[in-house]
Amino acid sequence: MSRILGVALAQVAPVTGDPQATFAKFSREVRSLKALSPSIGLVVFPELYLSAFGSFDARHPTGYLDRLAEPIPGPTTDAVCRLAADTGLWIVPGSIPERSAKGVHNTAVAISPQGEVVASYRKIFPWMPYETSVPGDTYATFDIPQVGRFGLAICYDGWVPEISRTLAWMGAEVIIQPTYTRTSDREQELVLARANAITNQVYVLNPNIGGLFGTGRSIATDPEGRVLAQGGAGEEFLTFHLDLDLVAITREHGTLGLNPLWKQLRDAPPPFPPASEGYDKGQIMTGLGPLRPARAGSPGA
Repeated sequence: MSRILGVALAQVAPVTGDPQATFAKFSREVRSLKALSPSIGLVVFPELYLSAFGSFDARHPTGYLDRLAEPIPGPTTDAVCRLAADTGLWIVPGSIPERSAKGVHNTAVAISPQGEVVASYRKIFPWMPYETSVPGDTYATFDIPQVGRFGLAICYDGWVPEISRTLAWMGAEVIIQPTYTRTSDREQELVLARANAITNQVYVLNPNIGGLFGTGRSIATDPEGRVLAQGGAGEEFLTFHLDLDLVAITREHGTLGLNPLWKQLRDAPPPFPPASEGYDKGQIMTGLGPLRPARAGSPGA
């Protein structure tokens, strides 16, 4: 029996600066997707969508995310859980600012059709120096019964190949990577999404915010790096089906029938000095300056 899952990536824009109105819009969008195609089982939204950030030049009061931060479970995840139970969908609502004893994290959650938070992931590699969230230190996967295993990542995590490699090593067959990119490096992110899919033989689902300055171009790739769907600049829903048996086939027989890399990683693992010795010991670090903090009021912050 094939392991088929209908998916929708929501490339949508928030109501800038108004989380309550944005959540109402989000709820309508989830229900619209449910009505659009009964075969859709999973919907994925962009990073920090429910926090109601706006375009690149949008300004928010100092401490905006800190004031929005809440524990998980908390009011926002409880509301998403009710929506998931009502619609019978798996929902990844992007990420939200999570408050813990360590500070404020940028955290993605996966919520089941039974209305339960089944996975929570704190972004390991925030976009420094612009993003000030406290990095997480734990990877997260979850299983959709009769379908397969899914891993969570967020935006800038895609620039660190070891993060995708670790999720795949943990058994993830699909990496869900909500993104909120408003800058010109989206072009590089499209390349990275395909590269992470190819080098780990996984699906990569990478929705970006849409309809705002510098945004859009959400992407979904298959385990061989082929583009399943790619968005434009505006708001749109990208819908498609995943066949997770393709992951097993690609890993067993190799990409394009040529490259069974996971078997080679198992049987002839290469040395990896950055992991064993530390990145700070690398020759590349010679002469690199400090990671400077972003200026107050910077559009990227």
